[in-house]
Amino acid sequence: MGKGNLMIMLCIMATVSLSFGEDEVTGGEVELNDEGFEVRENVVILTNDNFDEAVKKYPILLVEFYAPWCGHCKQLAPEYAAASEVLLKHDPPVVLASVDATVHSDLAQRFEVSGYPTLRFFKNEKDYEYEGPRQKDGIVDYMKGIADPSWAPEPEAVVTLTKENFKEVTDLADLMMVEFYAPWCGHCKRLAPVYEKAAKQLLKEDPPIILAKVDATKESELAKEFDVQGYPTLKIFKKGKSRDYTGQRNSEYDIISYMVKQKGDGAVQVDSLKDLKKFFSTEDITIIGFFSSPDDILVQPFKDVADELREDYTFGIVYNEAARKAYKINDGSVVIFNAERFYTKFEPKWHVLAVKPDTDADAIKTFIKKHDLPLVGHYSRTGTMAKRYDDRRPLCMVFYSVDFGFDHREATQLWRNKIAAIAKQYPDITFAVADDEEQSEGLKQFGLDETGEEMNIGIHGADKKNYPMEAMDEFDSDHIKDFLDAYRKGQLSPFIKSQVPPKKQGPVITVVGKTFDKIVLDESKDVLIEMYAPWCGHCKSLEPIYLSLAKKLKSEKNLVIAKLDATANDVPEHFSVSGFPTLYFAPATSEGKRNPLKYDGGRDVESFEKYLRENAVASFGKKSKEEL
Repeated sequence: MGKGNLMIMLCIMATVSLSFGEDEVTGGEVELNDEGFEVRENVVILTNDNFDEAVKKYPILLVEFYAPWCGHCKQLAPEYAAASEVLLKHDPPVVLASVDATVHSDLAQRFEVSGYPTLRFFKNEKDYEYEGPRQKDGIVDYMKGIADPSWAPEPEAVVTLTKENFKEVTDLADLMMVEFYAPWCGHCKRLAPVYEKAAKQLLKEDPPIILAKVDATKESELAKEFDVQGYPTLKIFKKGKSRDYTGQRNSEYDIISYMVKQKGDGAVQVDSLKDLKKFFSTEDITIIGFFSSPDDILVQPFKDVADELREDYTFGIVYNEAARKAYKINDGSVVIFNAERFYTKFEPKWHVLAVKPDTDADAIKTFIKKHDLPLVGHYSRTGTMAKRYDDRRPLCMVFYSVDFGFDHREATQLWRNKIAAIAKQYPDITFAVADDEEQSEGLKQFGLDETGEEMNIGIHGADKKNYPMEAMDEFDSDHIKDFLDAYRKGQLSPFIKSQVPPKKQGPVITVVGKTFDKIVLDESKDVLIEMYAPWCGHCKSLEPIYLSLAKKLKSEKNLVIAKLDATANDVPEHFSVSGFPTLYFAPATSEGKRNPLKYDGGRDVESFEKYLRENAVASFGKKSKEEL
C-alpha cells in the first residue's frame, strides 16, 4: 500500500473509530495533522499518551481540559474551534488542543484541574494559567500576545522571604500575610495561583497589602519559630506580630476580602457615653476595653485580641471617664456586654475582667471564650453567633417561631425565659433557640421536620450524633429535664438520617445511613466507599469507572466496593465529607474501621486496583492480623 493510500486509510479509520459516542463539546470528524496528531475542527486531541510529546512539539500551545457533560465547555467549543482556525495561520503558529479530563484523569490531576473548562497555555514547554477571554476574538488576541517573541510572564506579586530578610520585611509591614509552604505539597500547589491572584489585587490597595511566602522545607528555623505543623500554614503579620489566618482560601476573593477587613484597628474608639450606647450590638455581645488613655500599657494586649478576633466579635475601646462611671467600671477593664434582648434574671448583664500588668492576650481570649454566649442565645443564619454554637457540644437546640420583632417579641421571650430557667440547671450543656422555619435543615438533622409540634427540642451530642426529644403535648419543664438527664446518662438513641436500603444490590454496593455500620464497619471485610452527591459532575464521571472496578474485582469475597449518597445519609465522624466525591478505604480489622484511609490516588481502574492490592488486609489472598 502506498504512503498516500495509507494516510487516507488512517484518516478513515480515525473518523470511523470516533464517530460513535461523539458529544456536543467535541463534535465533528477526526483527521491526522502533519505531525501525526488527531485533530477535530482544527483542535488537536490530546491524551495521556501524547500530551508531553505535543508540549515539546508545539512551542506555543493552548490546552482546554473539558468534560463532555459540562455546559460551559459546550458553549466554549465553537469559539475555541474558530479561534484555532485563525491562530494556526499566525506567525508563529499557535496550536489549540483539548483533553477530555473525565477520561484522562491523570492529566487533570497533574495540572490541578478542579473545574471545567480549565485552560492552560504552554510556551517553550513551560506552562501558565490562561487568564484571557472565552470568545473567539478574545482568545485570538490573548494568544497572539503570548506568541510575541518579546512576551515574558509578569514578575510574581508574591514576595519570597528567607531568614535573611524575614524579620526586616515583617517588622516594617502594617499588614501582610505569609504562607509557609512545601514545594511537594498538593494543597500548596492548588493554593499557589489563588494566592498569586490575590497578591496582585492587594498590591493595588492604599497602602498596599503584601502577600509573601516561605519555603518551609528550606527555612526550617523560621518554620519552627512560627510553629508550622502542616502545609500550607498562613499567618497574618502587623508590625512583626503574628497570628493565624482564619479566613477561607477557596478563591482569591476569600483572601482579598479577609485581608482588606484587617486594615486599621480591630477595636473602634468610642468617645462618649452617648456614642457607647449607640455602639452596643442589639443581636450579639459587645466587647469594650475601658482604659485611662491610649498610652496605658494595658491597651496593647486588648488591641491585639481585637485585631485577631475582629471577624467574630464587635470590639470597642473607651478612654472616657463618664462612660466608665455610668456602668461602674474601673479603669483597666475588659467588659463583655450581653445584647439587651438576651437579658434574663439567671445571668449577669455583663461580665468584667480586671486587666492586670501581667494580663496577656491569651488571658483576654480565654475570658471572651468563657462568656461569648448568653445562657440561651439565638442560633440564626445572620450574625456570627451560629459559628460559635457550631463549636459547642453538647448543644441543646429549641425550635419554635423565634421572632425578636416588635409584634412577636413577647411570645419569643416568654418561651426563651422558660428554657433559661432550665438551662441554668445544666451548665455542662449549651442552649440556643432557633426559628423552626429558618432552621428547617436543622430540624431534619433530628428527624423533627414533620412533627407539626409548636416546639421541638434536640441535642447535638459531644459524640457528633443528634438526639431528638419526644414531642410534648404542651410545655413541660419536667419532660425536658428528663430528656436532658437521659442524655447525661447515655440513655438516648441518636437519630440517623437514612434512605431506605435497596432491595437488590449490584456490583457496587449501595450503603445508606442505617446499613453503614453493618456493611462498612464489618471488620472481616476490606471496604472502599465513595461518598457522592447526585448532582456532582465529578461523581457522574467516576460512576462507569467505579462500576468497572467492582465488576473486575467481584471474585474477591472479602472486598466491598460501595457508594453512599452523602447528601441523604449520615456517616460517622471519621468518614467526614469535605467535597464530592470523597473516597475512603476501611481495611479489615477494628483499627482500619476506626481510622479509615482517605483515598487520594488516580481515578482509573488500574490506580484503584493497585491501591487496593497494596492496602487490603483480608483480600487478594491476604489474611488479617486477627487470623494470623
